[in-house]
Amino acid sequence: VKLLEYFGRKDLDKHLDADEAIVFGAALHAANLSDGIKLNRKLGMVDGSSYSFFMELDGPDLSKDGDTRLLLVPRMKKLPSKIFKSFNRSKDFELLLAYDNEGLLPPGLSSPVFAQYAVSGLTDAANKYSSRNLSSPIKTNLHFSLSRSGILSLDQVEAAFQVTEWIEVPKRNLTVENSTIASSNVSVDLGAENTSEQNSNRLESDGGIGNASNSTTEPNTVDLGTEKKLKKMTFRIPLKIVEKTMGPGIPLSKESLLNAKSKLEALDKKDAERRRTAELKNNLEEYIYATKEKFETSEDFERISSNDERQSVIKKLDEVQEWLYTDGEDATATEFQERLNLLKAATDPIFFRFKELTARPEAVKFARRYLTELQQTIRGWEKDKPWLPKDKVEELSINIDKLKTWLDEKEAEQQKMSGFSTPVFTSKEVYEKVTFVQNKADSIKKIPKPKPKTDKPINNAETEKDTSGDEKPAEDSDSSKNEEDNVESEMHEEL
Repeated sequence: VKLLEYFGRKDLDKHLDADEAIVFGAALHAANLSDGIKLNRKLGMVDGSSYSFFMELDGPDLSKDGDTRLLLVPRMKKLPSKIFKSFNRSKDFELLLAYDNEGLLPPGLSSPVFAQYAVSGLTDAANKYSSRNLSSPIKTNLHFSLSRSGILSLDQVEAAFQVTEWIEVPKRNLTVENSTIASSNVSVDLGAENTSEQNSNRLESDGGIGNASNSTTEPNTVDLGTEKKLKKMTFRIPLKIVEKTMGPGIPLSKESLLNAKSKLEALDKKDAERRRTAELKNNLEEYIYATKEKFETSEDFERISSNDERQSVIKKLDEVQEWLYTDGEDATATEFQERLNLLKAATDPIFFRFKELTARPEAVKFARRYLTELQQTIRGWEKDKPWLPKDKVEELSINIDKLKTWLDEKEAEQQKMSGFSTPVFTSKEVYEKVTFVQNKADSIKKIPKPKPKTDKPINNAETEKDTSGDEKPAEDSDSSKNEEDNVESEMHEEL
C-alpha cells in the first residue's frame, strides 16, 4: 500500500524480483546514457524528480504571500528539464529555492531551503529606461535547469524592456503615382496621432506603404525626404546573480575546519596502519609456507645444511605459525615485522649457502674463460697495437695471473670445507675482481695511436709504393682488431 501511494499507481509490477529490477534497470539506464554502447533499439526510459521544489521572492517592497511563492518543479517531473518563469518586477530582489514538502527531505537536511540568490542590477536598469516611453511593464525572466541528477539551479536572470518611440526614417523611393497616395496617407496619419487608436492606424498604414514599396520598383522615382515612424524596441539586460550558501553547505568556522582536518588525518593514519598490518601479516604467513615447502621438496638443502639446523628452523616456523593464528590475530604491524625478522635471521644463512651452491661455480667458470680470452687479446696487441705502453700491459698480465692464483687457492680451500659451513668465497667477490681487471684492460685499449711525425714531404711515387705495399697488412690489422673488439664486447655483455 505504501508503495502504491508513493508511486501513485493502482498496481505494482511483479514480474521481476527487487534485486533483478534494480540491476536490470540500472544497466539499461546506463546504456541509454552511454555514448560507447549501442543498443539494438533505443529504450524509452524517462526519469523523474524524486522531490518537488518551489521558489520564493523576497524584497523591500514584497510581502510574504501566495504571490511571492511559486511551485517550480512538481514531483516526478521529467529529468533533465529547463524551466522558464517571468514576472513584472522593477527593483532588486532575493530568490530562495526550497523543497516543497518539509516532511520529505533528503538524508542529512533539516531545513527545506537549499539555495538563496541575490539578484542586482534591476533597479539601475529600470531607472535608466524609465524616462523613455515604456510600452509595457518591466519583465524579469528567470531561467532554471533541473539536471539529470535532480539538482535544481538558477542559471540566468534578465530584465526585458519594451520601448515605443517615434523615429525619423527616410521615405522609400516610390513611383510618382504611388507617391501621391503615400503622401496623402502620411498627412492623415500625422494629423491623428493623439489617440492610441489612431496610432495603431498609423502603424497599419506604415506597413501598407512598406509593402507597396517592396512590390513595385520602376525607374521613374522621386525622393520624398524623411518621415516619422512609431517603432517598438525590446532590450534584454542580464542581471547579476550572487549565490548565498544555505543549509549544510555553509562554510565551516576555522575551529570546525581544523577539527575536521585533524579527524581526517587520524582516519588516514589509521587506514595506513591497517593496510600495513594486513600486508605484513600476509608476508609473514607467505614466508612460513614458502620456507617449509622448500625444505620439504628440495634435496639440495641437505647438502648445505645439517638435519639439526633444518629441524631448528622448522620448529621456529611452527611456533610463529601457531602464534599467528592465535594471539597474532590482533597483533600490530610492529609485532608481525619482529616475527618475520626473527625467522629471516635463522633461515638467511641456509638460503645464502643454497644460492652460492650454483652461483659460485658459474662465476668461477665465467672468470676463467674471460681471463683466457683476455690473455689472447694481449698477445694480439703486440702486433696490432704496438704503441700501447709495455709497463701497463705487463701490469695487466700480472693482475690476470693474480686473479687466476686467487681462484685456484679459494677453490682448493672450498673443497676442504663442509657444505654446512659459510663459503670461503662468494660469487659476488669473483665478479668484483673480474670487473677490476676488465676496467684495467679497457683503459689500456682506449689509448690512441700516436700521430706520425712528418719532417719532409714524400714523393708521389714513394707514397703510391708505400700505400700499395701497406694496403694488405692494414686490412689484416683491421680484421684482427674487429675480431678482438667483438670478443671483448661479448664478454662485457655476459659480465
